[in-house]
Amino acid sequence: MHTRDVVVVGGGIAGSAIAAALAPAGVDVLVIERQVQYRDKVRGEYLQPWGVAEAQRLGVEQTLLDAGGGYTTRLANYGEDVDPDLAASGAVPLDLLIPGVSGGLNVGHPQASEALSSLAAERGATSLRGVGDVEVDVGGAGRSPSVRYELDGNVEDVQCRLVIGADGRQSTVRRNVGVGLEQVDSKSTLGGMLVRADWPHGTSILGVEGDRHFLIFPRPNGFVRIYLACDSGPRTAGADRAQHMLDAYALESVPDSDRLANAEPAGPCSYYVGSDSWTTSPVPDGVVLAGDAAGWSDPVIGEGLSVALRDARSVSDIMLAGDNWSAAAFAPYVEERAERMRRLRIGGHVSTELRCTFTPEARQRRAAFGERMMSDPMILNLMLSTLAGPETAPAECFTDANVAHVLAG
Repeated sequence: MHTRDVVVVGGGIAGSAIAAALAPAGVDVLVIERQVQYRDKVRGEYLQPWGVAEAQRLGVEQTLLDAGGGYTTRLANYGEDVDPDLAASGAVPLDLLIPGVSGGLNVGHPQASEALSSLAAERGATSLRGVGDVEVDVGGAGRSPSVRYELDGNVEDVQCRLVIGADGRQSTVRRNVGVGLEQVDSKSTLGGMLVRADWPHGTSILGVEGDRHFLIFPRPNGFVRIYLACDSGPRTAGADRAQHMLDAYALESVPDSDRLANAEPAGPCSYYVGSDSWTTSPVPDGVVLAGDAAGWSDPVIGEGLSVALRDARSVSDIMLAGDNWSAAAFAPYVEERAERMRRLRIGGHVSTELRCTFTPEARQRRAAFGERMMSDPMILNLMLSTLAGPETAPAECFTDANVAHVLAG
């Protein structure tokens, strides 16, 4: 049996970022990853400004930029009852929300994963790809945790001080240690596709027109990630779903949107039912869960990468602060994450109710919402918290009473 300080199961965003933070401090880290080549998961490609701040604290901002990432400095809200000129002039200045943060960062998920994995290896971590059949034993009775995995037909056993489960929504580690998840499905179905298009860089766009909520995230080199949140139906499944998504971008409310409607697909088109998920126990003895393995935010508000990097920074900070890696040492992470995800659930619920309800009454509410938001700090702070960080808004913004106030007609 081999021995390591830490075994990280999952070499994606969260797992590789943790390994990249620990390895330079002399921590002996093994990262095991199922995928030989990272694939386009059609989500998790936008870092909110608060997530960029976490990337800076982890020292990986430039790594993400070098992986093809780029900043958008403004977020514009278009729609069927919004004057396009006012939408452009009233865009949220993403580069002014957090000192030292240049805006929201758009980067390809497979490219970011590859770059962070390479960075972890450069800093001294050991990374293995193509790993299968992972089993975790949390130890106990004087035994240390251990991980058994298959690679190239051989079975390996590694003993360690700590196992970090960063292996995504269907986490093997989480199942092995018996941690359950709470889950609430959203009313929206979210689809995405990467396209090539002649589209201006610098502004991310969201809005509602008809029976669809659209989101546009431009990246350098002519790439644009487009998303569509709508009711599930024929256009979200089948061989024609990519064309249906392009057709949905023939928007009257967004100038030059025909460039997207006629864009060239550059990746798969997939749809997912939106959901929020969480656990109150992400640190069973000998194990820490991070990223989607510990629960996720509804992708419709684009918080996944930011959550992953906050997890990575929080976990690595605790581990580097001292020699105590017990469950008790991670209590601050557990407490902060629980409240963070609760606030994001509320922000996601409000955003979904506003933007993914396609009734005449909902349209009237959207038409009045912008003016209400700018004149009411309780509404404004709640909405900005999804951009600047869930901890930036007062606790009163996340009460049932305020949610009802925000969603009032």
